[in-house]
Amino acid sequence: MTTLTILSDEEAKAPLISLNPTHTIADIDPLIYGGFTEHMGRCIYGGIYDPDNKNGLIDEKGYRKDVIESFHELKVPVVRYPGGNFVATYRWQDGIGPRENRPKRPELAWNGIESNQFGTDEFMEWCKLVKTEPYLCLNMGTGTLEDALAWLEYCNGDKDTYYANLRRKNGHAEPYNVKYWALGNEVWGPWQVEQNLKEDYAKKAIQWAKALKLLDPSIKLILCGRDGCSDWDRYVLQECSRYIDMHSIHFYHGDSSHYPNISGPYAAERAIQITSALIDLARCEIDLTPFPDFSKISTGPRTAHRPTICFDEWNVWDSERAPGDKGAEELYNLSDALAVAIWLNIFIRNAKDLGMATIAQSVNVISPLMTSPTGICKQTTYWPLLLFMKYMHGKSVAVHVRTGAYKGKTNPEWIESTCTVPKLDVSAAVNGEWMHVAVVNVDEENSFETELSGVAPASGDIQVFKVGGESYSLKDVNKEGNETIKIMETRVKGEETKKFVFERHSFTLLRWKV
Repeated sequence: MTTLTILSDEEAKAPLISLNPTHTIADIDPLIYGGFTEHMGRCIYGGIYDPDNKNGLIDEKGYRKDVIESFHELKVPVVRYPGGNFVATYRWQDGIGPRENRPKRPELAWNGIESNQFGTDEFMEWCKLVKTEPYLCLNMGTGTLEDALAWLEYCNGDKDTYYANLRRKNGHAEPYNVKYWALGNEVWGPWQVEQNLKEDYAKKAIQWAKALKLLDPSIKLILCGRDGCSDWDRYVLQECSRYIDMHSIHFYHGDSSHYPNISGPYAAERAIQITSALIDLARCEIDLTPFPDFSKISTGPRTAHRPTICFDEWNVWDSERAPGDKGAEELYNLSDALAVAIWLNIFIRNAKDLGMATIAQSVNVISPLMTSPTGICKQTTYWPLLLFMKYMHGKSVAVHVRTGAYKGKTNPEWIESTCTVPKLDVSAAVNGEWMHVAVVNVDEENSFETELSGVAPASGDIQVFKVGGESYSLKDVNKEGNETIKIMETRVKGEETKKFVFERHSFTLLRWKV
């Protein structure tokens, strides 16, 4: 949680950040640093799986080694698959067994052809290689409950049953024990195959949830929400909250102008706050009488069970600049990197409500990683992700910030009259004996010498990690072989940090022992 005091233009020249490492808010769930791989554009084929590559970049199974190394560097905890909109017509059965027997299918979400050469077993093998947990999204478009139960049995079954034996026959003796399962994707959307009304989806989700947890009570189910601010979210939470563990929301933003671009994440922060209230509203209005036999599959009394939020699609995305049906290959600049850093600050500030977040997507498609036949590029947005994934763990810490604010056009427009867009956006986390403060200075022109209160290292120097700053332009991008924007690391003496200069258009992470 960050509290703000908005200063006048003159006062804003001397901002202040105040914190106390003992003022913790909530545990930070590591799953907020998740990824997402969809059968879209070059995310799978040519991204994580590139069997035709002739340049020594793949292992013996066809997986990109440079992508695996990047995932190891990030330590991505969970990856969502196989969609996204793709999942609404996906038959998981097409993607298992001998590759020569797998059918090619029309792909309706992104207007392509799906070869099914990469499927469930390949994804599970890849997850093992990159040391991440799988998170599977069920087809609630053309798919049936029977299909969903079969997929769960194939992945998690350990008994002498048909689909568990089919997995064994395909060479995978041990169950995959997939923990996280989504009840569809964006089924409220008019672009979806088999769009649902909220009433119809809620009825269906309840029946699927009961059946899936009867087959495997250990799984965690994610309800299909919208953007967190809609009547869809209110209704499906009210009807389904006792059966699910998380509620999914999605939000993208993007703008060619800097300040509208970095204002977008504040719509997401407001969405988290509203969704949190809707979750509590659903819990307040419930009928406390359990359904017959519900105690066998419940995670606890309904009054004690509080779903968390799964922000399983988020990112900077200008769909006109990078159309989805043309692969959505965004080229991210420094302004976009600062927007991503603000997103991550928001996740830390709202740690109490977040059980998971997965950036959309992880490779090539609106991604921090871009592959080519000859190599990989770590885009500008990769570097704030890396710093947060390495250091911003443990417990979220309350921060008070005295800063100026941006006043002008925002995207979306309602942000201007609803939320504050501070010039210094801040979050903090304490992890054991280490304190971390993440600061984004979004100002296009001004660096700020900032008073720091509560920054008192127990011993040693303060580590300083910076992305961007005075030496760069907001339009700077990274390209393969020319990655100009990276992390710059320095150190300062503890006694020198009563004031610290946060450079214009930069992201800075301070780290010290408390």
